Amino acid sequence: MKIYIPKETHPHEKRVAMVPEGVERLVRAGAEIHFESGLGTTIGLADEAYTKAGATVVADPQAALADADLVLRLRKPPEADIGRFKSGAILACHLDPFNERPLLEALAANHVHALSMEMIPRTTIAQKMDALSSQANLGGYVAVIMAAARAPKLFPMMMTPAGTLSPARVFVIGAGVAGLQAIATAKRLGARVEAFDTRPVVEEQVASLGAKFIKVDLGETGQTKDGYARELTEEQLAKQREAMAKACAHADVVITTAQVFGRKAPVIVTQAIIERMAPGSVIVDMAVETGGNVEGSRLDEAVDVNGVTILGYGNLPGRVPLHASQMYSSNLVNLLEHFWDKEAKQFELKRDDKIIEGALVTYDGTIVNETLRNAWNLNTEAS
Repeated sequence: MKIYIPKETHPHEKRVAMVPEGVERLVRAGAEIHFESGLGTTIGLADEAYTKAGATVVADPQAALADADLVLRLRKPPEADIGRFKSGAILACHLDPFNERPLLEALAANHVHALSMEMIPRTTIAQKMDALSSQANLGGYVAVIMAAARAPKLFPMMMTPAGTLSPARVFVIGAGVAGLQAIATAKRLGARVEAFDTRPVVEEQVASLGAKFIKVDLGETGQTKDGYARELTEEQLAKQREAMAKACAHADVVITTAQVFGRKAPVIVTQAIIERMAPGSVIVDMAVETGGNVEGSRLDEAVDVNGVTILGYGNLPGRVPLHASQMYSSNLVNLLEHFWDKEAKQFELKRDDKIIEGALVTYDGTIVNETLRNAWNLNTEAS
């Protein structure tokens, strides 16, 4: 099986889809790996590191793409590349499927079998392939480091000859993968940490990290079968905002991580809440790329509102590109190895498997993912 790994084309993206360790694993399995020259330069890896691992650098990237059975990327392919895929080729990458319907339709029209890495089910067996979680984990860490760099006070308590410095207070909204890592990182830095989530089931996880869980009676909330928070009603959001206002008013740093997969992020921290925060406070809006949890946050900008700094930087995992690339590469290799036919020495697209069923978005000329088809009423249109 010919696997091709091109360079990323998205502006300012330093992460890469594959590191040499991943190449070694795939070559041992019998894969034929080709890559575009300069693939790893953004994380300090020369072509030689990949060739030593068993991959071949290509002279003509467009020809390599047209000849590939499987293409591995981090982000979606450029529009110009879609028509160059071989019919029946498999593509695995982040596709942002809910917001990229024209892209998926183009992939389907060119008979590309596309796997969206964001759609890997959150099941025990698929954990090692879950790229969304692995990148969110790093994002939670980066959010805290960014906030610590901007905050006017130290995170840990310090006892000095000049007096005792009290610890910073950090409030994390959302205790999913990103939120839990943010809590853990803030605690390691010595901050006093509080957290809130609409899912009462995560209270034990928050407490195990040494943070205080803020309880708010929102009625029935819970989570989806895939572990995501359910969307709240307007009444529930109003109750949540009031609880958030009290916690934010006492916090030096607020980190918001609340997202509803496939939908616009809910606005949790409003202008009224920000006005109750002390000047010098810092808010990190980790949901800014999907609409934002914080009123007034702007993508890739730091905004000052009455002395409160709102950080709305996107692609937080991309700020630690080496480790982010290592984790994503491992996710891809784990996926391929799980479905690798050792005799045929190729990746087998088992459509009856729950993991493939969840991640596969286009197949044989059609958008096949049921979640997307229901979201876009394609089943109704077909009937």
